[in-house]
Amino acid sequence: MDTAPKSYSVLIIDDDAFLLDMYALKFSQKSFVVSTAAGAVDALEKLRGGLVTDIILVDVVMPTIDGFEFLETINKENLGQGSLVVILSNLGQDEDIERGLKLGASGYIVKAAATPSEVVSKVLELMETKTKSS
Repeated sequence: MDTAPKSYSVLIIDDDAFLLDMYALKFSQKSFVVSTAAGAVDALEKLRGGLVTDIILVDVVMPTIDGFEFLETINKENLGQGSLVVILSNLGQDEDIERGLKLGASGYIVKAAATPSEVVSKVLELMETKTKSS
């Protein structure tokens, strides 16, 4: 019987290098296979280049292409098919959350309201829910 926890791959997208490193460390400590992108342009290049990941964790406020535009692009180009998309942002207004969910995000986490460990736990919960329903 396989009792080892499932290892998931995650692509973390944030233009803040400190936050990117911190979240990458927290996810890797929980046995995630972590890829990072220093913004949406970098993430799109990786996805277009064939990166396949279980989870895409994306910030909203970023230069050049924001998180909402990123979601619109991956939907239009069928990138990240099958990936659980979670928005991790300091934008916490109802209209921001609603827009993110309408664009295909399965979850929306407000950075200021969750510690990095809580972010990992929430993403794991969303992934387990997705796995059970598919």
